[in-house]
Amino acid sequence: MNASPHLRRIGALVFATFASTLAYGQAPAVEGPWRYGATLYVYLPTVGVKSSVPADPGGTPITFDVLEHLKFTLMGTVDAHNGRWGAFSDLVYVNLGSNKHQSRDFTIGDIGLPVGTTADLGWDLKGTAWTVGGLYRVVSSPGVSVDALGGVRWLDVRNTFTWDISGNIGPLAPVGQTGSKKTKTSLFDGIVGVRGRVALGDSGGPWSVPFYLDVGTGESKVTWQAAGGIRYSYSWGDLSAMWRYLDYDLKSGQTLQRVTFNGPMVGAAYRW
Repeated sequence: MNASPHLRRIGALVFATFASTLAYGQAPAVEGPWRYGATLYVYLPTVGVKSSVPADPGGTPITFDVLEHLKFTLMGTVDAHNGRWGAFSDLVYVNLGSNKHQSRDFTIGDIGLPVGTTADLGWDLKGTAWTVGGLYRVVSSPGVSVDALGGVRWLDVRNTFTWDISGNIGPLAPVGQTGSKKTKTSLFDGIVGVRGRVALGDSGGPWSVPFYLDVGTGESKVTWQAAGGIRYSYSWGDLSAMWRYLDYDLKSGQTLQRVTFNGPMVGAAYRW
């Protein structure tokens, strides 16, 4: 089966990034005591969801496009290193909802909406994205550090959709004109990628630019994630401000079709 152009482009970017790190040369990473880090983030993304649910016994789908600003969520990361080898775990949990009144941001089956047809739409989501992986340090120097990574990501999303459609919708009425649907999606995907930091200034001072990129597939069609920002380091750890984007494109036939998280996050890390 041929990979999609979108997946090939992302894969090429990951490969190019990984290959470019090797060009720096590999400073020795000496094995010794394990070093650990724990980071707590506040993440405030815009969340986009595209989902389709059957509105009548014949399976005619209503497809929603929802874009909502998340009011609050938390995420955390832990990691460990010994020499070149390491491991990490990243957990994101969100709980949010959206309501639209007299909206036309939906479709019924494969046809357009009749003129004057609107709906009151409701949507609630509880979701968890958990990433676990191994790390290998390919570049280690005062100014640049880069880890290649590989692992798995689990996505668990529970949705509740409600709709109340006003107007003439032909054969869908009256069975599917008003309804609700609860769904659950749970997926495992393998991922590969890179993460690291580039110090600002020749002396490798406290300011640096952290970055992260991964891409994967498995039970979803493709998932990918990217983040970057600014970090200030102290003797005990660091403070950071970053922009993070997480995208899930699911396989055809699933109720949940696409999920995106896109927005800023700030965090504090403690290292020992």
